[in-house]
Amino acid sequence: MTDLTERQRFILNLVVRAYTETAQPVGSKNLVEKYHLDLSSATIRNELAALTESGYLRQPHTSAGRVPTEEGYRYFVTHVVYQADLPSAARDTISHQFYQARQDVEQWMPLAASILAHQSRAASLITAPHAERARYKHLELISTQGRQVLMVLVLTGGEVSQQLLTLAEPVLQPQLSAAADRLNGICAAKTTEEIAALGPRSDALEKDILTLVLQEMNRGDQRVSGEIYLDGLTNVLSEPEFLESDDARRAIRLFEERSLLQDLLTRTMGNSSVGGVQVVIGGEGKWEELKQCSVVLARYGIPGQATGTLGVFGPMRMPYTRTIPTVRFMADLLSGLVSETMAGEENEQ
Repeated sequence: MTDLTERQRFILNLVVRAYTETAQPVGSKNLVEKYHLDLSSATIRNELAALTESGYLRQPHTSAGRVPTEEGYRYFVTHVVYQADLPSAARDTISHQFYQARQDVEQWMPLAASILAHQSRAASLITAPHAERARYKHLELISTQGRQVLMVLVLTGGEVSQQLLTLAEPVLQPQLSAAADRLNGICAAKTTEEIAALGPRSDALEKDILTLVLQEMNRGDQRVSGEIYLDGLTNVLSEPEFLESDDARRAIRLFEERSLLQDLLTRTMGNSSVGGVQVVIGGEGKWEELKQCSVVLARYGIPGQATGTLGVFGPMRMPYTRTIPTVRFMADLLSGLVSETMAGEENEQ
Protein backbone atom coordinates (compact mmCIF):
# COMPACT_ATOMS: atom_id res chain seq x y z
CA MET A 1 0.00 0.00 0.00
CA THR A 2 1.37 3.42 -1.01
CA ASP A 3 0.76 6.72 0.74
CA LEU A 4 -1.83 8.96 -0.87
CA THR A 5 -1.74 12.58 -1.93
CA GLU A 6 -4.26 14.98 -0.43
CA ARG A 7 -6.32 14.87 -3.64
CA GLN A 8 -6.28 11.08 -3.73
CA ARG A 9 -7.46 10.93 -0.11
CA PHE A 10 -10.24 13.35 -1.01
CA ILE A 11 -11.36 11.30 -4.02
CA LEU A 12 -11.16 7.99 -2.13
CA ASN A 13 -13.34 9.56 0.56
CA LEU A 14 -15.94 10.54 -2.07
CA VAL A 15 -15.89 7.10 -3.73
CA VAL A 16 -16.50 5.35 -0.39
CA ARG A 17 -19.32 7.73 0.50
CA ALA A 18 -20.98 7.43 -2.92
CA TYR A 19 -20.70 3.64 -3.01
CA THR A 20 -22.06 3.41 0.54
CA GLU A 21 -25.20 5.24 -0.57
CA THR A 22 -25.85 3.46 -3.88
CA ALA A 23 -24.05 0.09 -3.88
CA GLN A 24 -23.19 0.92 -7.52
CA PRO A 25 -19.66 1.34 -9.00
CA VAL A 26 -18.61 4.99 -8.98
CA GLY A 27 -17.29 6.70 -12.13
CA SER A 28 -15.48 10.00 -12.70
CA LYS A 29 -18.48 11.73 -14.32
CA ASN A 30 -20.69 10.65 -11.43
CA LEU A 31 -18.29 12.15 -8.87
CA VAL A 32 -18.02 15.47 -10.71
CA GLU A 33 -21.79 15.84 -10.99
CA LYS A 34 -22.73 14.49 -7.55
CA TYR A 35 -20.24 16.58 -5.57
CA HIS A 36 -19.92 19.58 -7.97
CA LEU A 37 -16.16 19.14 -8.16
CA ASP A 38 -13.93 21.82 -9.61
CA LEU A 39 -11.94 19.08 -11.37
CA SER A 40 -12.26 17.62 -14.86
CA SER A 41 -13.50 14.08 -15.47
CA ALA A 42 -10.11 13.30 -17.02
CA THR A 43 -8.29 14.35 -13.85
CA ILE A 44 -10.66 12.27 -11.72
CA ARG A 45 -10.17 9.26 -14.03
CA ASN A 46 -6.40 9.50 -13.64
CA GLU A 47 -6.69 9.59 -9.85
CA LEU A 48 -9.15 6.68 -9.86
CA ALA A 49 -6.68 4.70 -11.94
CA ALA A 50 -3.87 5.53 -9.50
CA LEU A 51 -6.01 4.48 -6.52
CA THR A 52 -6.85 1.24 -8.33
CA GLU A 53 -3.18 0.59 -9.07
CA SER A 54 -2.38 1.18 -5.38
CA GLY A 55 -5.01 -1.36 -4.27
CA TYR A 56 -7.53 1.00 -2.69
CA LEU A 57 -10.14 0.64 -5.43
CA ARG A 58 -11.10 -2.07 -7.91
CA GLN A 59 -12.96 -2.07 -11.23
CA PRO A 60 -15.57 -4.86 -11.51
CA HIS A 61 -15.23 -4.79 -15.31
CA THR A 62 -13.60 -2.57 -17.93
CA SER A 63 -16.51 -0.21 -18.59
CA ALA A 64 -17.61 0.07 -14.96
CA GLY A 65 -16.75 2.63 -12.33
CA ARG A 66 -14.74 1.85 -9.19
CA VAL A 67 -15.58 0.08 -5.95
CA PRO A 68 -13.59 0.36 -2.69
CA THR A 69 -11.45 -2.64 -1.74
CA GLU A 70 -10.92 -3.87 1.81
CA GLU A 71 -7.77 -1.74 1.96
CA GLY A 72 -9.72 1.24 0.66
CA TYR A 73 -12.25 0.88 3.46
CA ARG A 74 -9.48 0.43 6.04
CA TYR A 75 -7.76 3.61 4.86
CA PHE A 76 -11.07 5.47 4.96
CA VAL A 77 -11.85 4.24 8.48
CA THR A 78 -8.36 4.93 9.84
CA HIS A 79 -7.67 8.32 8.25
CA VAL A 80 -11.11 9.85 7.78
CA VAL A 81 -13.78 8.75 10.26
CA TYR A 82 -12.17 6.96 13.21
CA GLN A 83 -12.34 10.00 15.51
CA ALA A 84 -15.59 11.41 14.10
CA ASP A 85 -18.23 12.59 16.58
CA LEU A 86 -21.89 11.64 16.61
CA PRO A 87 -24.20 14.60 15.79
CA SER A 88 -25.65 16.22 18.90
CA ALA A 89 -29.23 15.46 17.85
CA ALA A 90 -28.48 11.72 17.70
CA ARG A 91 -26.66 11.87 21.07
CA ASP A 92 -29.65 13.61 22.65
CA THR A 93 -32.11 11.06 21.22
CA ILE A 94 -30.11 8.07 22.47
CA SER A 95 -29.50 9.62 25.89
CA HIS A 96 -33.20 10.37 26.31
CA GLN A 97 -34.17 6.77 25.48
CA PHE A 98 -31.75 5.46 28.10
CA TYR A 99 -32.73 8.05 30.67
CA GLN A 100 -36.27 6.70 30.54
CA ALA A 101 -34.99 3.14 31.21
CA ARG A 102 -32.04 3.90 33.51
CA GLN A 103 -33.74 2.37 36.57
CA ASP A 104 -34.63 -0.86 34.76
CA VAL A 105 -31.31 -2.69 34.37
CA GLU A 106 -32.93 -5.65 32.61
CA GLN A 107 -34.01 -3.35 29.77
CA TRP A 108 -30.56 -1.94 29.03
CA MET A 109 -29.35 -4.75 26.81
CA PRO A 110 -32.38 -5.18 24.52
CA LEU A 111 -32.76 -1.38 24.39
CA ALA A 112 -29.11 -0.90 23.41
CA ALA A 113 -29.39 -3.58 20.72
CA SER A 114 -32.57 -1.96 19.35
CA ILE A 115 -31.07 1.54 19.30
CA LEU A 116 -27.87 0.38 17.62
CA ALA A 117 -29.79 -1.49 14.93
CA HIS A 118 -32.02 1.51 14.28
CA GLN A 119 -29.24 4.11 14.24
CA SER A 120 -26.93 2.06 12.01
CA ARG A 121 -29.66 0.45 9.87
CA ALA A 122 -27.69 -2.77 10.30
CA ALA A 123 -27.54 -5.70 12.71
CA SER A 124 -26.47 -5.11 16.29
CA LEU A 125 -25.09 -7.24 19.07
CA ILE A 126 -24.44 -6.56 22.71
CA THR A 127 -23.20 -8.77 25.52
CA ALA A 128 -24.39 -8.19 29.07
CA PRO A 129 -21.69 -6.85 31.44
CA HIS A 130 -19.65 -9.77 32.68
CA ALA A 131 -17.56 -9.72 35.84
CA GLU A 132 -13.93 -10.53 35.12
CA ARG A 133 -14.10 -12.66 38.27
CA ALA A 134 -17.39 -14.08 39.51
CA ARG A 135 -18.34 -12.45 42.80
CA TYR A 136 -21.28 -13.56 44.96
CA LYS A 137 -24.06 -11.05 45.59
CA HIS A 138 -27.30 -12.78 46.61
CA LEU A 139 -29.00 -16.19 46.75
CA GLU A 140 -32.65 -17.14 46.90
CA LEU A 141 -34.09 -20.64 47.45
CA ILE A 142 -37.73 -21.01 46.42
CA SER A 143 -39.82 -24.11 47.11
CA THR A 144 -41.79 -25.13 44.02
CA GLN A 145 -43.36 -28.55 44.55
CA GLY A 146 -42.45 -31.63 46.52
CA ARG A 147 -38.66 -31.94 46.71
CA GLN A 148 -38.00 -29.42 43.95
CA VAL A 149 -36.38 -26.08 44.75
CA LEU A 150 -35.51 -23.16 42.45
CA MET A 151 -32.07 -21.73 43.20
CA VAL A 152 -31.59 -18.13 42.01
CA LEU A 153 -27.98 -16.91 42.22
CA VAL A 154 -27.16 -13.26 41.55
CA LEU A 155 -23.55 -12.23 40.95
CA THR A 156 -22.07 -8.74 41.26
CA GLY A 157 -22.54 -6.98 37.94
CA GLY A 158 -26.09 -8.26 37.51
CA GLU A 159 -25.59 -11.79 36.14
CA VAL A 160 -28.37 -14.11 37.25
CA SER A 161 -28.49 -17.91 37.04
CA GLN A 162 -31.45 -20.11 37.86
CA GLN A 163 -31.29 -23.81 38.54
CA LEU A 164 -34.02 -26.28 39.50
CA LEU A 165 -32.84 -28.67 42.22
CA THR A 166 -34.30 -31.93 43.49
CA LEU A 167 -33.54 -32.44 47.18
CA ALA A 168 -33.30 -35.78 48.98
CA GLU A 169 -36.41 -34.91 50.99
CA PRO A 170 -38.95 -32.05 51.05
CA VAL A 171 -37.87 -28.85 52.84
CA LEU A 172 -40.32 -26.14 53.91
CA GLN A 173 -39.91 -22.57 52.61
CA PRO A 174 -38.97 -21.05 56.02
CA GLN A 175 -36.07 -23.49 56.30
CA LEU A 176 -34.95 -22.72 52.72
CA SER A 177 -35.12 -18.96 53.36
CA ALA A 178 -33.11 -19.32 56.58
CA ALA A 179 -30.41 -21.33 54.79
CA ALA A 180 -30.23 -18.71 52.01
CA ASP A 181 -29.95 -15.90 54.57
CA ARG A 182 -27.05 -17.63 56.35
CA LEU A 183 -25.21 -18.22 53.07
CA ASN A 184 -25.82 -14.62 52.01
CA GLY A 185 -24.28 -13.48 55.26
CA ILE A 186 -21.04 -15.44 54.88
CA CYS A 187 -20.63 -15.29 51.07
CA ALA A 188 -21.56 -11.70 50.16
CA ALA A 189 -19.02 -10.01 47.82
CA LYS A 190 -16.68 -13.04 47.90
CA THR A 191 -14.99 -14.65 44.88
CA THR A 192 -15.10 -18.35 44.03
CA GLU A 193 -11.74 -18.92 45.72
CA GLU A 194 -12.74 -17.04 48.85
CA ILE A 195 -15.96 -19.04 49.24
CA ALA A 196 -14.14 -22.34 48.66
CA ALA A 197 -11.70 -21.38 51.42
CA LEU A 198 -14.53 -21.05 53.98
CA GLY A 199 -14.52 -24.79 54.57
CA PRO A 200 -17.43 -27.28 54.70
CA ARG A 201 -20.76 -26.35 56.29
CA SER A 202 -22.14 -28.46 59.12
CA ASP A 203 -25.73 -28.16 57.83
CA ALA A 204 -26.31 -30.75 55.07
CA LEU A 205 -28.67 -28.51 53.08
CA GLU A 206 -26.29 -25.53 53.16
CA LYS A 207 -23.39 -27.80 52.20
CA ASP A 208 -25.22 -29.10 49.12
CA ILE A 209 -26.40 -25.65 48.08
CA LEU A 210 -22.91 -24.15 48.51
CA THR A 211 -21.44 -26.90 46.30
CA LEU A 212 -23.89 -25.93 43.53
CA VAL A 213 -23.15 -22.23 44.03
CA LEU A 214 -19.42 -22.86 43.60
CA GLN A 215 -20.05 -24.89 40.46
CA GLU A 216 -22.10 -22.05 38.97
CA MET A 217 -19.53 -19.43 39.93
CA ASN A 218 -16.76 -21.54 38.38
CA ARG A 219 -18.73 -21.55 35.14
CA GLY A 220 -19.05 -17.78 35.47
CA ASP A 221 -15.27 -17.44 35.83
CA GLN A 222 -14.79 -19.41 32.61
CA ARG A 223 -17.34 -17.50 30.52
CA VAL A 224 -15.90 -15.01 28.07
CA SER A 225 -18.98 -12.80 28.03
CA GLY A 226 -22.47 -12.45 29.42
CA GLU A 227 -25.72 -13.13 27.62
CA ILE A 228 -25.74 -12.00 23.98
CA TYR A 229 -28.54 -9.84 22.56
CA LEU A 230 -29.07 -9.42 18.80
CA ASP A 231 -31.29 -7.11 16.78
CA GLY A 232 -31.74 -5.89 13.21
CA LEU A 233 -30.64 -8.95 11.22
CA THR A 234 -33.42 -8.20 8.73
CA ASN A 235 -31.69 -4.88 8.00
CA VAL A 236 -28.67 -6.78 6.72
CA LEU A 237 -30.62 -9.32 4.70
CA SER A 238 -32.34 -6.51 2.79
CA GLU A 239 -29.05 -5.02 1.54
CA PRO A 240 -28.32 -5.49 -2.21
CA GLU A 241 -25.14 -7.49 -1.56
CA PHE A 242 -27.05 -10.11 0.39
CA LEU A 243 -30.22 -10.57 -1.63
CA GLU A 244 -30.32 -14.24 -2.66
CA SER A 245 -26.67 -14.53 -1.65
CA ASP A 246 -24.72 -17.27 0.11
CA ASP A 247 -22.66 -14.52 1.75
CA ALA A 248 -25.66 -13.54 3.87
CA ARG A 249 -26.27 -17.10 5.01
CA ARG A 250 -22.62 -17.51 5.97
CA ALA A 251 -22.67 -14.26 7.92
CA ILE A 252 -25.90 -15.12 9.74
CA ARG A 253 -24.33 -18.44 10.74
CA LEU A 254 -21.72 -16.50 12.68
CA PHE A 255 -24.46 -14.97 14.81
CA GLU A 256 -26.46 -18.17 15.20
CA GLU A 257 -23.52 -20.26 16.45
CA ARG A 258 -22.42 -18.89 19.82
CA SER A 259 -18.98 -20.54 19.62
CA LEU A 260 -18.16 -18.66 16.39
CA LEU A 261 -19.39 -15.38 17.83
CA GLN A 262 -17.43 -15.91 21.04
CA ASP A 263 -14.31 -16.55 18.96
CA LEU A 264 -14.84 -13.26 17.12
CA LEU A 265 -15.37 -11.34 20.35
CA THR A 266 -12.43 -12.97 22.15
CA ARG A 267 -9.91 -12.53 19.36
CA THR A 268 -11.05 -9.03 18.46
CA MET A 269 -11.71 -7.54 21.89
CA GLY A 270 -9.42 -9.61 24.13
CA ASN A 271 -6.82 -6.87 24.66
CA SER A 272 -8.89 -3.79 23.82
CA SER A 273 -9.52 -1.08 26.38
CA VAL A 274 -12.94 0.08 27.54
CA GLY A 275 -14.26 2.62 25.03
CA GLY A 276 -11.84 1.49 22.36
CA VAL A 277 -13.41 0.78 18.96
CA GLN A 278 -12.26 -2.13 16.77
CA VAL A 279 -13.27 -2.45 13.11
CA VAL A 280 -13.10 -5.84 11.38
CA ILE A 281 -13.33 -5.44 7.59
CA GLY A 282 -13.83 -8.43 5.31
CA GLY A 283 -13.07 -10.92 8.07
CA GLU A 284 -9.41 -9.84 8.17
CA GLY A 285 -8.50 -13.24 6.72
CA LYS A 286 -9.65 -14.97 9.93
CA TRP A 287 -13.40 -15.41 9.47
CA GLU A 288 -14.60 -16.68 6.11
CA GLU A 289 -18.19 -15.93 7.18
CA LEU A 290 -17.37 -12.20 7.21
CA LYS A 291 -15.71 -12.02 3.78
CA GLN A 292 -18.25 -9.48 2.48
CA CYS A 293 -18.97 -7.83 5.83
CA SER A 294 -17.67 -5.40 8.41
CA VAL A 295 -18.08 -5.44 12.18
CA VAL A 296 -17.59 -2.42 14.45
CA LEU A 297 -17.10 -3.37 18.13
CA ALA A 298 -16.38 -1.56 21.40
CA ARG A 299 -15.96 -2.58 25.04
CA TYR A 300 -17.91 -0.87 27.80
CA GLY A 301 -18.03 -1.14 31.57
CA ILE A 302 -15.45 -0.80 34.34
CA PRO A 303 -11.93 -2.20 33.70
CA GLY A 304 -11.01 -4.96 36.14
CA GLN A 305 -14.59 -5.33 37.39
CA ALA A 306 -17.35 -5.86 34.81
CA THR A 307 -17.23 -5.28 31.06
CA GLY A 308 -19.28 -6.13 28.00
CA THR A 309 -19.10 -5.66 24.23
CA LEU A 310 -21.43 -3.94 21.82
CA GLY A 311 -21.24 -3.55 18.09
CA VAL A 312 -22.75 -3.38 14.63
CA PHE A 313 -22.56 -5.88 11.77
CA GLY A 314 -23.36 -5.12 8.14
CA PRO A 315 -22.09 -5.08 4.56
CA MET A 316 -18.56 -3.84 3.96
CA ARG A 317 -19.98 -0.58 2.56
CA MET A 318 -21.67 0.29 5.88
CA PRO A 319 -21.89 4.04 6.71
CA TYR A 320 -18.78 4.16 8.91
CA THR A 321 -19.09 7.93 9.43
CA ARG A 322 -22.22 7.28 11.49
CA THR A 323 -21.67 3.74 12.73
CA ILE A 324 -18.29 4.22 14.44
CA PRO A 325 -19.27 7.32 16.48
CA THR A 326 -22.62 5.68 17.37
CA VAL A 327 -20.87 2.58 18.73
CA ARG A 328 -18.35 4.71 20.63
CA PHE A 329 -21.06 6.92 22.14
CA MET A 330 -23.16 3.93 23.18
CA ALA A 331 -20.13 2.31 24.82
CA ASP A 332 -19.43 5.46 26.83
CA LEU A 333 -23.09 5.76 27.84
CA LEU A 334 -23.32 2.13 29.01
CA SER A 335 -20.02 2.45 30.87
CA GLY A 336 -21.57 5.29 32.85
CA LEU A 337 -24.67 3.26 33.63
CA VAL A 338 -22.63 0.25 34.78
CA SER A 339 -20.51 2.52 36.97
CA GLU A 340 -23.61 4.05 38.57
CA THR A 341 -25.13 0.63 39.21
CA MET A 342 -22.02 -0.82 40.81
CA ALA A 343 -21.56 2.28 42.95
CA GLY A 344 -25.16 1.86 44.13
CA GLU A 345 -24.52 -1.79 44.97
CA GLU A 346 -21.48 -0.85 47.04
CA ASN A 347 -23.51 1.76 48.95
CA GLU A 348 -26.14 -0.88 49.76
CA GLN A 349 -23.56 -3.22 51.29
